[in-house]
Amino acid sequence: MQQVVWQKLDSDGREAVLRRPALVQDDRLQIEVARIIQRVRRDGDQALQELTAELDGVKLSELRVTEDEFIAAERALTQGQHEALAAAAANIQSFHEAQLPESVVVETAPGVVCERVYRPIQSVGLYVPAGSAPLPSTALMLAIPAALAGCQTRILCTPPQADGQADRAILTVARSCGVQQVFKLGGAQAIAAMAYGTETVPKVEKVFGPGSTWVTAAKAQVAQDPLGAARDMPAGPSEVLIIADDTANPAFVAADLLSQAEHGPDSQVLLVTTSSGLCAATLTELDTQQARLPRRDIVSQSLKYSAAILVADLEMAVEVANRYAPEHLLLQIENPRAWLDRIQAAGSVFLGPWAPESVGDYCSGTNHVLPTYGFARAYSSLGVSDFLRSMTVQELTPAGLATVGPIAETLADLEGLDAHSRAVRQRLDYLAGEDLRNRL
Repeated sequence: MQQVVWQKLDSDGREAVLRRPALVQDDRLQIEVARIIQRVRRDGDQALQELTAELDGVKLSELRVTEDEFIAAERALTQGQHEALAAAAANIQSFHEAQLPESVVVETAPGVVCERVYRPIQSVGLYVPAGSAPLPSTALMLAIPAALAGCQTRILCTPPQADGQADRAILTVARSCGVQQVFKLGGAQAIAAMAYGTETVPKVEKVFGPGSTWVTAAKAQVAQDPLGAARDMPAGPSEVLIIADDTANPAFVAADLLSQAEHGPDSQVLLVTTSSGLCAATLTELDTQQARLPRRDIVSQSLKYSAAILVADLEMAVEVANRYAPEHLLLQIENPRAWLDRIQAAGSVFLGPWAPESVGDYCSGTNHVLPTYGFARAYSSLGVSDFLRSMTVQELTPAGLATVGPIAETLADLEGLDAHSRAVRQRLDYLAGEDLRNRL
């Protein structure tokens, strides 16, 4: 993990130290993903079974998870595991339930009523990774807001394990959260199946969830096709940036850096600190703690893309954080809430030493599906609103049209759109004639 002093870097040096590991976004990947999508569109279930055998090394006779598989998965979990999942679900439910929006009704002028109303996206597809680390927590983060929003069709895809079964915890979560169907599908082929539909997999209107670069590329491609499906957000490998001062506990800081580094070899972790002593102590802790981790080989690769950055003060640290726009931002500093208003770009913020990033991943209640790779500058964390769409409504009385109609006429004439103007004038003339008839 490289160490740098921010003040000593020129513009290019600062850009380099904050540069994420390059995503595999070469032409070959895009072409291969496009071929997978086209193959699924053309051959449906047959393509899905062939691709699962080719890419996952698993031969499936049935893509859909059966009732017996759900029952077996639920029985396989311990009582403690069931209780932990239920507790996490309750917190996530509570936080997301509070996000349900209310309709807005405004009388903008006498007799002119404007509204904004919300409707659920009717069909959604949830993608839950299950490679080296199956993620039942992601199933919770996707399925709970989808149910709260009232999406009528909710399906889930997750890659099969070597034995041809879906991860038992993911299945348990899906059943408890009311997901109607689960399919043992992963990668770009799963996204294609949900976006376009097959004989077995229903077509959905929007796909959600994190995944590999293949999944990310597939989501981007189907979202560009009017016949495909929208996507939740652009994303890349997982990341964390920690701002720490000399009050921080180096063991805590190191543990939080490692918790993100173990996600994958292309994850990135950054420490931005005002204290050289804290920096040195944290790097020592990293070595000590990393040696005890089962996924230390993955961590080692991730740390190659990571850095410890020394800054002059907290103002500079916040400037670096806003420039980087991290997926996860941890403020392990004195009085962290006092700095919250200065944070402009982050997926999720963790205040103080007792808020490890892990609780956000699992059970605090916030959503862990977050914009990464700098997309936090323009995108937000996943929430109930992502499973809803809004539309506006207007209703006018005759008096209301008499008030705003002439405004519309003038603006239509200004733009040279005569038919727009006439659509208003027809009504105003009718009202004027009716008024005259009433007088007579």
